[in-house]
Amino acid sequence: MAESANNNEPEPSDGLRAFGAVVKVFRERAGLTQEELAPLVRYSPQTVASIEQGRRFPQQDFIERAEDVLDAFGVLRAAAKHLARRKGLASWFRQWAGLEEQAISVCMYECRAVPGLLQTEAYARAVFHSGVPPLADEQIESQLAARQERQRLLQERPNTAFNFIIEEALLLRRTGGADVTRELIDHLLECADLRNVEFQVMSLVQEEHAGLNGPIRLLETPDHQWFGYAEGQRTGQLICDRKDISVLQMRYAKLRSQALTPEDSRSLLRQIRGAL
Repeated sequence: MAESANNNEPEPSDGLRAFGAVVKVFRERAGLTQEELAPLVRYSPQTVASIEQGRRFPQQDFIERAEDVLDAFGVLRAAAKHLARRKGLASWFRQWAGLEEQAISVCMYECRAVPGLLQTEAYARAVFHSGVPPLADEQIESQLAARQERQRLLQERPNTAFNFIIEEALLLRRTGGADVTRELIDHLLECADLRNVEFQVMSLVQEEHAGLNGPIRLLETPDHQWFGYAEGQRTGQLICDRKDISVLQMRYAKLRSQALTPEDSRSLLRQIRGAL
């Protein structure tokens, strides 16, 4: 899942672009090319280029060495203090996460794992521990913190309508074990009781299924623009094209009609929990 991926390349932001532009100005003032600056700051020319283009978050040692090598009068150190990145979120997911924070409606269909917004800590840890290649402890903690930070949206944005559709198989899989699944189901029932959350389960047996092409994420912004998001193994794509959005909306609408009603979904959750 994107919010659990580990990647050091942030989405370009105004802050990163501004910092990169300042580095470039001081580099050119010093009469150096990117290739000439690279060994002086002990980074590759590609990394220097990425930082100047605002595509890479500068490490502290780069900032310090560039400050000294370029004789930047403390400007680089001062500019770097205003930079921030969302640790624990994959670079390709951050743009979507930013839109998610402002959305007035969010729709998610998942067939791989329970959406991050609905996960318990124990379930999230089980997902992280299943990662291949294995994650270091500090990576897991960073990603868990990012996931828990996103989950505040359900409580802090009561005027945002959230709709979730998940496959019954995700609960029958028992990720993390029976105890973890019981806790997860209890949490899902609590989330489903929130006025701004609608939760549906897609039955294990479903002869007609509009979600066979994979997960769907859609959101609507305050100015009523719609965006979609698609994710692969190591990539993610923000979908803006109106035709593509229309297709996703049609598929999602069909999924809502095919899934169990919210009331029947709650009953199924209790049934699965009782069988654990």
